[in-house]
Amino acid sequence: MNCCDLDNRLLKGKVCGISLSDAAMVATSGLLLTASFPKIDWGFLAWVAFVPFFFSIKDTPPKTSFKLGFLAGMVHYTTLLYWVAGVIHHYGQLPSVLCALIFMLLVVYLSLYPGLFAIVISQLGARSFPCYLTAPFFWVALEYVRGFFLSGFPWENLGHSQYNRLNLIQISDILGTYGVSALIMAVNAALFEVWETISKNRTFAWKPILGVALVIAGVLTYGTWRIEKIDRAAEAAPKRTIALVQGNIDQSEKWLPAFQYETLRRYGILSAAALKADPDLIAWPETALPFYFLHDEDLTREALELVRTSRVYFVLGSPSFQKTGQGIHYYNSAYLVDPFGKVVGKYDKAHLVPYGEYVPLKRYFPFLGKMVEAAGDFEPGNKGQVLLWEHKKIGVLICFEVIFPELARSMVQNGAQLLINITNDAWFGTSSAPYQHLSMVVFRAVENHLAVARAANTGISAFVDPVGRLLDKTPLFQEAIRIRSLPMMNHKSFYARHGDFFAIGCILMGLAMCIGAFRHRLFLG
Repeated sequence: MNCCDLDNRLLKGKVCGISLSDAAMVATSGLLLTASFPKIDWGFLAWVAFVPFFFSIKDTPPKTSFKLGFLAGMVHYTTLLYWVAGVIHHYGQLPSVLCALIFMLLVVYLSLYPGLFAIVISQLGARSFPCYLTAPFFWVALEYVRGFFLSGFPWENLGHSQYNRLNLIQISDILGTYGVSALIMAVNAALFEVWETISKNRTFAWKPILGVALVIAGVLTYGTWRIEKIDRAAEAAPKRTIALVQGNIDQSEKWLPAFQYETLRRYGILSAAALKADPDLIAWPETALPFYFLHDEDLTREALELVRTSRVYFVLGSPSFQKTGQGIHYYNSAYLVDPFGKVVGKYDKAHLVPYGEYVPLKRYFPFLGKMVEAAGDFEPGNKGQVLLWEHKKIGVLICFEVIFPELARSMVQNGAQLLINITNDAWFGTSSAPYQHLSMVVFRAVENHLAVARAANTGISAFVDPVGRLLDKTPLFQEAIRIRSLPMMNHKSFYARHGDFFAIGCILMGLAMCIGAFRHRLFLG
């Protein structure tokens, strides 16, 4: 295409088959959606973010709908996940151009989902299916697929934007986060239907508004009742005092041999300060021990002496390895150590970070390596494994694992009464990522009605109570300790027992609608 052709197309208001007004509307939706998540954290915007999107895709052919949805995704995921490029550049030691390319490949992949969503909604709308009935099912179906396809990336699903609206999100103990996503999408679609009806017919479409209003009222009523009930159960439950230690170890220093003893010294000082509150357990963050615990004799002896001196249980994060006839197997691990320095449990991270802890498709991308400094690729541990702590069971979620609801749920099914999330968010700097990561932790507590204790290397460390209240948050990049008495809950929520039946039902409902629309089209010839 020469410059004259491009100028002519711009004058006609179209580029790549998309009108500039439609492009502006879907870009606005992408920006509004990003603004509903941390750091901006204007969660109320999620309830209206898709209205411009729906206007742009109505009455458009499939190819145009996909382009518009894809553009909305590109705007949203670029602005939401901008920090990924910085992490790859700083820790992957790759050229800036290559980092930008890798980041854009991720964004392109994620943008396929809103692109597909746009095709389905625009076409089903043309078949007389109300948007407020179709959009929630298809959005949830695609969110669910994104959560497990290609290892899964359920980072900041739509429902996560409401993490601080406790009465609203209690429905997650039945439907999971997907229930909140569906409700937000239903409201967006209902507002679009009302606006379109008024603009076309000068009449008010009361059915969609009344329908979503009744659902919201029911959700809020349920949330109020559930909070009161779980609060009473938490008050009656046996308590354990947990101390979180945030060492604030610089990522560029923590793996240097000369800094290993300094790391232990710093954690020792902070743990000694925490002992004044007489905790039952002290949790250190992911890989707080920057050596192979139980294998590096001198550093292990130092760490165990610190535990024996403290006379309490510890959860310690450390890389580990195991030699077998097939070679050496590396793991990202959490150890439970008793007050006498005996290891009484070990959990190996089950869901690993691609290119952070292992290299998928290494044969096809040999120039890409891991960003975590340890010998060899990590291997996954056993999903759902819990640790036995004085006749109680705890589940440990390491870093990225906390964004996957099925991992926490599998631990609860195996008897976990408390969840501990150990993480190292130093990779993210002061970007939005630590705040986004924390927002998703809230839902693991609400879905299972268990308390969560979160120890982060550089922050944000915090406690989350069984109904999702965020307590005692630490600032970023400061040494800190936080101590709180937490309930050891035996309650198993409906979601913990039955899982993602709602999301799977949305997939089935979506397929049924597509089949119905296809048959209707054939019938009409």
